[in-house]
Order: sequence, then C-alpha cells, then structure tokens
Amino acid sequence: MINIKTLIKIAFLSAFILMISCKESENKSEEVAITSEEIAAESKKANDFFEAMFNKRVADSPMLQTNLGIKTDYDKWDDISPEAEAKEHQENQEALQWVKDSINVEALNDDTRLSYDLFKQKLENEIADYQYRLYDYPVNQMHGMQAEIPAFLINMHSVSSKEDAEAYIARLSGLKGMFTQLVENLKEREKAGIVPPKFVFNHVLNDSKNLIKGAPFDNSGPSTLMADFNSKVDELEIPDEKKIILKEQAKEALLTGVKPAYEGLIATLEDQLSRANDADGVWKWPNGDAFYANALQRTTTTDMTSEEIHQLGLAEVKRIHGEMNAIKEQVGFEGTLQEFFKELKENEKFYYPQSEEGKAAYMTEATRMIDEMKSRLDELFITKPKADMIVKAVEPFREKSAGKAFYQRPAIDGSRPGTYYANMYKMKMMPKYQMEALAFHEGIPGHHMQIAIAQELEEVPKFRKFGGYTAYIEGWGLYSEYVPKELGFYSDPYSDFGRLAMELWRSCRLVVDTGIHSKKWTRQQGIEYYANNTPNDMLDCVKMVERHIVMPSQATAYKVGMNKILELRQKAKDALGKKFDIRKFHEVVLANGAVPLNVLENKINLMIEEMK
Repeated sequence: MINIKTLIKIAFLSAFILMISCKESENKSEEVAITSEEIAAESKKANDFFEAMFNKRVADSPMLQTNLGIKTDYDKWDDISPEAEAKEHQENQEALQWVKDSINVEALNDDTRLSYDLFKQKLENEIADYQYRLYDYPVNQMHGMQAEIPAFLINMHSVSSKEDAEAYIARLSGLKGMFTQLVENLKEREKAGIVPPKFVFNHVLNDSKNLIKGAPFDNSGPSTLMADFNSKVDELEIPDEKKIILKEQAKEALLTGVKPAYEGLIATLEDQLSRANDADGVWKWPNGDAFYANALQRTTTTDMTSEEIHQLGLAEVKRIHGEMNAIKEQVGFEGTLQEFFKELKENEKFYYPQSEEGKAAYMTEATRMIDEMKSRLDELFITKPKADMIVKAVEPFREKSAGKAFYQRPAIDGSRPGTYYANMYKMKMMPKYQMEALAFHEGIPGHHMQIAIAQELEEVPKFRKFGGYTAYIEGWGLYSEYVPKELGFYSDPYSDFGRLAMELWRSCRLVVDTGIHSKKWTRQQGIEYYANNTPNDMLDCVKMVERHIVMPSQATAYKVGMNKILELRQKAKDALGKKFDIRKFHEVVLANGAVPLNVLENKINLMIEEMK
C-alpha cells in the first residue's frame, strides 16, 4: 500500500520531468500559446493524480473495496478511529497543496478542468468541515452502523468460494474490534455535546438486540447473520464436510465476535439513554446554527438560507394542494382536501393487505412497473446503463426502522445488479397510488439510470464516477417521478395524485427540516405538519420527522434539485424551440456524473449555445 507522501513525491517528480520536456526554457514568454502536447501532458498528470488519490482512498477502506466489487481486503473492516480521521484530514491538506502548486490549470483540457475544479472544491470542503467531524450520530435508525454492518454482510459480501466464506467469518470475528472503536466514537461525541434524542436510542437498541437473537445466540431459529452465511455456503460447490466446518467456524465467530460487539454497544447506548433528552434540532449542539447553515450549502450546492428554503417549501405546498384539489374534483370527491386525504388513508382499496400474499403482490406489481418503464427508455435516453436492476424487499431485521424505499448501486464488475428496496413492514405506508412514482424515483428512470450510468462513464476520474452531490442525485430522482407523466404514465387520476403526493412530501421536507433545525420545532410539531398537509400514513409522518432529526439538511436536496433541473429544461426549451430534444437534454444532465447545480447549469447553457 503506497502512502500519500510517496504519491505526492511521485507526482512532483512527474511534474518536474514534464516541465523539462515541454519547455525549452523557463524564460520563455508566458504569452506563448500552449501546445496540444502540453495540454495532453498536463491533463494526464492531473488525471493520474486524481486516480492515485481515489485508489488510495479505496486501499484504505476494505468496505469501499467490497462495495466496488473488489476482494483485496475481503476479511477486514474500515478503521473508524479518530486517528484515521486525522490522518485523512492531513492527507487532504497535502493533496490540496499539491494540486494548487503543481497543476497548470490553463493547460488542462475542458473535461480535466472540470475534474480539477470539482476535486479541489471537494478537498476544500472536506478540510473546512473537519471542524464538524463529530456532528453526526454514528448509530441511528436510518443508516446507523448497528444495522448497516449486517446489511453490508448480507448484501455486499458475496460468497463464491471457500476463501470468501473464510473472509466472512473473519469479518464476524473482527466486529468486536470495530464496535470498540464505534463505542469510543459515541463517547467522544457525548463529551462534545452531540447526543441523539431519546427516540433514536429506542430504534437502535431494537435493531441491535434483533441481531443477537436466534441461533447460535439462543435456541430459536437461525439468527439473521447465521441464516445468511449458511445460505451462501450451501450454494458453494465444495464437499459437505467443508461446509459443516465453515458453519461451525461461523458459529464460533458469531459468539466470540458479534455477540460481545453488540452487547458492548447495547450497554453503552443504555447508559447514554439515561442522560439523553428530547431536544431534536441541531441548534442544541455547540455552534449548531453555523453547522446547519454549512450543511444546507453542502446539501443543496446553493447559497440558499434556511429561511429561503423554508419559504420555498411553503409556496410549493400551497401550489401542489391546488393541483390536488383539481384531481379531487375530477374523481368526484365532494369533501375538503383534508377529508380526501383521510379517505385515501383509511380506504383499504388503496392498499395491499398486511400479509405475505399482499407483500408478494406489491413486489410483483413494482417489478412490472419497472419492466414497463425499461421498455420506454429509448424515448428518453441516448445512453443507457449496462447494469441491470432488480426489486427487493427490505430485510426483516431492519425493516421496522428503515425508510420506506431506497436504492443500492450495482457492483462495477457486474456481479451485483442495482437494487430498488421497498419496505414491506407496514403496507399502509406503501399505497398503491404512490407505487409508480416510488418505483420511478428509486429505480428507473431515477437513481438507477443516474448512478449506474455515472459509474460506467469512460474518460472520467473515479472520484466523479462514485462521488455525489445530494441535490443533483435526489433532484434527478424527484424529476424522474415527473417525466413519465409525459410518456402517458399516471393515466389513473389516483396514480397522478400519488405523484403529486410524493412531490408534496418533498416540499413539506423543506418546511419541516428547517423548522426543526433552525426554528426549534419539536418532533411533534413536525409530525403534525406532515399529518395535516399530506395523505401519508401517520407512521410515515413519524419516520420522516425522525429522519430529519438524524440527517439534518439531507431532505432539502430533493425539491431544490428538481426545481433546478426543471428550470434548466424550460430554459433550453424556450431557447431552442423545435430543436429541443429531451434525449439530448438528459444526455447532458447525466454525461458528467453527479455535479453541483451551478456546474449543471453551465453544462446546459453550453448545450444551448452549441445547438443554436
């Protein structure tokens, strides 16, 4: 494994050699035109450094390696210690200094100049945000390590050989060490005044206790991880006696690695719960207001203030309510919009039954919707991803606390498809009239098109293929709910109402996220706002507010991003008239991977000028 200082020395030497070979004398006039050879050389030097830095990050993260389909450190976990964070911070500072001092920006081609700008900005943001490194909750109901680690083993750690199974066992054994670091991180945050509100502890404790239920922890059926390991080993083409040995080793690792890991975490959480309170917003943290303003900038990639975002949300809620009233009248409902919401919440015809048959029916219909959209992609896109996508139910061990739906990217080597996860925990949270919009957002043409295409891009540095800007990514997801309407989807007025309900949901997020973290709303105030302004189930409202609390600013990205994409599309339509091509527009939007919204705007402006 090569360290950052060695990388930088190599880069400096490369820069020196290129400088000597490309310039006859340092005394030449700066006004001499840069040759194509110099541009190619300087661009290569920059891209080589970007690639080396990305590869360094991958080499330092066994979990990222697995996520990318690489099995180099398949038996290890990431180092999540404060020392590892400090080391990365130092490396970022050294890398930023190198790109500033060693790259001639004027000699970069256009694509590399964009990569340079994004790479430099990324480093600057990470360095600036180091002061907030403790400002999160490592365990929470949305993406906490107590649930993400077993989900990682189940969904990411494939077993295609005896060695892969042994690596799985090693990871089970190594969980105790990783969770020791996790516990120390929780204690460090408590000393800094960063402690979740009480409700978070209940979710996390429930998840943690679920993971050490079942064999070999007790006499009931196989535990979640034991069942996963056994099923993967059973599929191996090795002698049965070797399978038995592997399973016995896994049992031992579960008892000596996983059990004490979770027991230590549970003990720490129960201790911290005794001191937790019900204050929900980040305003309660030291410098919480400054942190939140910074978080909004990072999330939206704009300079919008908390108040501006709050007011945008209120305006969008009002507009969408107006469109919903029109549909209410179209279907002949004579009551108020709130009464129509009540009808949608309570009428069983809008939901699949809370049974295994009902869950299976939902999954079948969701898959059909995805397949139908796949058949229409040529009408919207020039480039389409090579990776396939499947629909899958959220695993039972985490379905109670997990969100209603989410997407998991495919492996770059094709070994794992993209996955649209639907949560079957409570079918009243998954109404039939929202199925289309949800499938289009999480699957196709939403996250799968954007993320899979991004990681398959050629001539683009890996940090851009696998990086992300939430406003762009989630803005595209929400925009993707709208686009199918133009192809004739949402033909049923209730389904179109469901599309509006999803957009309304994201508009409410602007109001509630800023309300909780900037205006000191309580959890209950947020729940009531959702309940009074949307047709969603009460548990849906509760989960969403709890998400705001543990992921400050994240939920503001969707509507801000969608609005910008629609604004740019309308600008292109107005400027180009009959020359406007939706396929070309989408090609430009997706051709560079995830980018800040201002960069996206520049790309669309360039497209307009070229097509004129």
